[in-house]
Amino acid sequence: MSKLHLHTLVIGSGAAGLAAAVRLHALGITDLAVYTEGLRMGTSINTGSDKQTYYKLGMYGTEADSPCAMARDMASGGSIHGDIALVEAALSPAAFHHLVSLGVPFPHDLFGQHIGYKTDHDPKRRATSCGPYTSREMCLALTAELKRREITIKEKRVAAALLVTSSKRCCGAIFVNTKAKGPDALETVFADNVIFAVGGPGGLYAGSVYPAVHTGAIGIALEAGAVARNLPESQFGLASVKFRWNVSGSYMQVLPRFISRDSDGTEHEFLREYFATPSAMYDAIFLKGYQWPFAAGHVPGSSLVDLFVNREIVERKRRVFLDYRTDPADLDPEKLAPETKDYLFRSGAWADTPLKRLELLNAPAIALYRDHGIDLTAEPLEIAVCAQHNNGGLAADIWWQSENISRLFPVGEVNGSHGVTRPGGTALNAGQVGAFRAAEYIAGTTAELNMAEAEAAEAEALRSIGTISGGIAAPDWKRERDLFQKRMSRSGAFLRERSATEQALQEAQQQLEKLKMQPLPPHGKDLAEVLRNRQLLTAQTVYLSAILRQITDGVGSRGGAVVLDSTSGTAVHPALPHCRIIPEDPSFRTKTLLSERLPDGTAVHHWQDCRPVPEPDGWFENIWRDFRTGKLYRLT
Repeated sequence: MSKLHLHTLVIGSGAAGLAAAVRLHALGITDLAVYTEGLRMGTSINTGSDKQTYYKLGMYGTEADSPCAMARDMASGGSIHGDIALVEAALSPAAFHHLVSLGVPFPHDLFGQHIGYKTDHDPKRRATSCGPYTSREMCLALTAELKRREITIKEKRVAAALLVTSSKRCCGAIFVNTKAKGPDALETVFADNVIFAVGGPGGLYAGSVYPAVHTGAIGIALEAGAVARNLPESQFGLASVKFRWNVSGSYMQVLPRFISRDSDGTEHEFLREYFATPSAMYDAIFLKGYQWPFAAGHVPGSSLVDLFVNREIVERKRRVFLDYRTDPADLDPEKLAPETKDYLFRSGAWADTPLKRLELLNAPAIALYRDHGIDLTAEPLEIAVCAQHNNGGLAADIWWQSENISRLFPVGEVNGSHGVTRPGGTALNAGQVGAFRAAEYIAGTTAELNMAEAEAAEAEALRSIGTISGGIAAPDWKRERDLFQKRMSRSGAFLRERSATEQALQEAQQQLEKLKMQPLPPHGKDLAEVLRNRQLLTAQTVYLSAILRQITDGVGSRGGAVVLDSTSGTAVHPALPHCRIIPEDPSFRTKTLLSERLPDGTAVHHWQDCRPVPEPDGWFENIWRDFRTGKLYRLT
């Protein structure tokens, strides 16, 4: 088993992890390395949308903007700490222009102004994009810079455990080298600082738009006792399943036909049974483009479409598709709502089929599927309601350091800086800002392990290795993963109900205990997958426990999920008699939910009041002094 010591260890190679490594090196930290499953394995480089959005401070034309204004807008969704929102707003120009300087092709006009547009939950024009693959472009540019700086990259490494001492100091991690066997498969990396950039919990759900190669690793931080924030707050939406991709924006605005198929191949245009007129149906489909994520606030409203799709799949056991090849005979543009008609005609995108309209409106959206073996001219696109993003994650302070484990810095989606709702594209900005912030703090403070901490780190490494060393058996990890993924999609996704959540939590705890009793395989790849199941199940128990706490405390339906109650809930549509939802208690929007897994495996939760958005009115000389002396790092 190999050992290594670094000043800073970066775990993960998505856009946030790569940015952290690049920024650390720019600040003079050269004793660092990036450990990753693979540079092409994360969510950032494998996902996007019809026009993937990056959210930043407005910087175009005469429209006024400020960090405080942007922070207030981000915090308006609720359950967000205002000081963290202010940091994300204040650093957004620096993080954005860093990407521009590396060659990410964000569009600008003749005068060099970076044009913006309004995204969801955005009152100004702060959003920008370089097409369907914005985050991929970010990753490619950052990877090129990483290699130019000759920063060490270790691929084929799966994080198996964080090393955290009894004094709550993070001092490294243990990895499985998936190309090795036996004792050589385990590698210990001691580090004075750990940047934890492992992404969201993609492996928790069966219905998921996270790329199949990304599973996430928040579970190892929860195993180590890291406090989490707002775990129940996730985003779900309609997505293709053969190739995982959001069918948002243009994919809906061109008015495709929604069809479902029975097992015998019989087709149904099922949405028609829910709307009084065809035009009302088409307007609802168009609106889904603007309001793509499932939202409790849009039930009744555009999110009813998600419920109708889910009913076809779950209750009627049918497969659901979007068909772009033909228009039904009753599609009359003159009968569409003004918003729908004006958008398509002003965009020069009216034609006699959805596919032709899509080609006029957003041709790269067609090419994207063609590049992944799906020809929209020849076949319909299978869809489902899928998990897409976790607004919650690990709890960290305004320097992106864990609230209860020192020198652990969760950046990217694994950091729970978002609340109930967020402007589209905020996540990409938050990942870059978090990387900048953590790098600055690490470079500006001293944290070398002292002798006692080094001895404690060695002891913790030996203890952890003793629990994960490979044996001779190879459990059926694929079957086990299928079980807990289907459980989470059934009970922990956008439809939630108390008794189902209680049962799912009990089942997850039992499955986790059973897995811990099984012997481990010796080969690195199989060992990594079995350990991955353990940490994902650990995460599932904490997530489900947090969801249950929200339900029992009476938070109600909000954000990306609705709470169902067949007796006291309110019906949302005559054709959905069993879908009765509990309304939201808005008082919880002023709080965040903190969750912590105890050593005995139980999860505890408590509500924390949200801190307001600061309104600083500083004096230059004083701030300059604090900056020069490093005093600002001691203000947290």
